[in-house]
Amino acid sequence: MTVPASRVRPRTARRVVPLLLVVGLLVPIGVLFQQSWRLTDDDRSLAARERLGVAYLRVLGPVTDALVDAQSAAVAGRPATGAALTDAVEEVARVDARIGAELRTQERWAGLRAKLEALRDRAPTDPEAAFTAYGEVTDLLLDLHRKVRESSGLIRDPASDSFFLQDAAGRQLPEAMVAAGRLTDLAALAARRTPDDRSRTLAQLAALRVAALTPAGTLVDDLRAAVDRSESADLGGTVLTPLDTYQRAVEALAAASAPTRAGTLDAAPVAGARLDAHAAAEQLQPVILAELDALLAARVDRLDRDRWLVVGAAGLGVLLLAVLAGVLVTAARRARRRAAEARRARQPEDGRTAEDPTWPPGPGEPRPLQPAGRAGDPDAARWGPADAAR
Repeated sequence: MTVPASRVRPRTARRVVPLLLVVGLLVPIGVLFQQSWRLTDDDRSLAARERLGVAYLRVLGPVTDALVDAQSAAVAGRPATGAALTDAVEEVARVDARIGAELRTQERWAGLRAKLEALRDRAPTDPEAAFTAYGEVTDLLLDLHRKVRESSGLIRDPASDSFFLQDAAGRQLPEAMVAAGRLTDLAALAARRTPDDRSRTLAQLAALRVAALTPAGTLVDDLRAAVDRSESADLGGTVLTPLDTYQRAVEALAAASAPTRAGTLDAAPVAGARLDAHAAAEQLQPVILAELDALLAARVDRLDRDRWLVVGAAGLGVLLLAVLAGVLVTAARRARRRAAEARRARQPEDGRTAEDPTWPPGPGEPRPLQPAGRAGDPDAARWGPADAAR
């Protein structure tokens, strides 16, 4: 028997609509999962890359310390052992071999290392030439600091506390140390220069004094801003004590490097103040980098938890949709089964149903035989053997 098209379409729609509903809900869940995963993964990758930058800055600190000391020794005409600088250079070489390709620092480090080795073999004969040569190398070293911060993403850190920490340890502190060393060494050279160079020397001393004190002051502001804006309860207690020591040393350097009324500068007090500031910086920089790395590590852990939360939420959403689909399919099957049972209950013994247009028979048409007296059949009282004989 052919089922009319008008009856096929509603049944098909009842089967397809639940599936379309489930698929329609899966699409936004998938889009949200992809977007959340991508954003979380990007943030985690940035934080992990920043930690590589912190590791590189850690080994650049001893190179800066040793290089400034070697410059002072060369300008003063003293032979330097160079052991500290050699050990620091070897440590940077090991770190650069491990992560330099990812941070794109290998070429810059190779050029700086060649310059450092040339300085190590240089005899301390001409203080002026040594001052110029060391100045070129320290410029390359500061440029490597900047490259590490840029390539690792530290310079673009989104959190205020970690941003100020990386700026203090990776920019302000190295610049202040290098400028303080140059100020001290130029003050020593000023006594040897001719009176004709007096004006030029005083201008250079004034510029170096500003170059040393400005980043030192910015460093203090950076660290205090990091402590004020950080959610870490340990940052202030760890950083502020060595910061106070460094700030006092910088204030002493500012007082010692102030020119007299005659425009002269006593090199001995400047050298002593520079050594105190240098020692305070050596204590401060590892503390800053350790706190910065701790903040980044906590961020990585938090992003890992967020990624698992995204996965769990997406999985739960898919599971709920699967349950919903199962419920809808089961309900559709039960509805079809009840409909089939209802049709069978209405179907006479000759196979025709109530939906059959030939049922019931019209006037004068033969009726199917049915057992007489069948319980529950209203026609049984009216049909009998006589009807059957007809």
